[in-house]
Amino acid sequence: MMRSWLVFEGPIRHALHKLKYRRNVALGDALAQPLAEYVGTLGWPVDLVVPVPLGKERTKERGYNQVGLVAMPLAAANHWRYAPRALARSRETRSQVGLTITERKENVAGAFRADAALVSGATVLLMDDVATTGATLSACSAALLDAGARTVYALTLARALPHHGLNNV
Repeated sequence: MMRSWLVFEGPIRHALHKLKYRRNVALGDALAQPLAEYVGTLGWPVDLVVPVPLGKERTKERGYNQVGLVAMPLAAANHWRYAPRALARSRETRSQVGLTITERKENVAGAFRADAALVSGATVLLMDDVATTGATLSACSAALLDAGARTVYALTLARALPHHGLNNV
């Protein structure tokens, strides 16, 4: 099951771009608080929170995982375990921006691996910043389930709608 907190436009789009590209890391905590309230309404029985991992090059370039900056305080607010190393990229992928739906699926297919020691039997909340086609979340969920996760719930801060276009997300 996947849910998105907001539509990717207006203030949330601006905030996510500042968090991701302008190093405004304080936005992680600021976004986590109202997101925690939203997650509370979903009633998901979460054991651990896992952010979608960045590739090594992107991590080196940016210096942080913007999703982790929201996922960590969200986990803390709900007394859930935060497990950023439970999921890793098994290979580098190119940016999804501008790719078609088919290209996005191919780009991330088999690109993730999960640590069975951390996720086996767990109910996982998988987090990403923006859902567009769902390709990344699907590939990550498959890796988590293959490693023995009992259930995977996917949550994004925002959902891009078709009129936003794949070139803008």
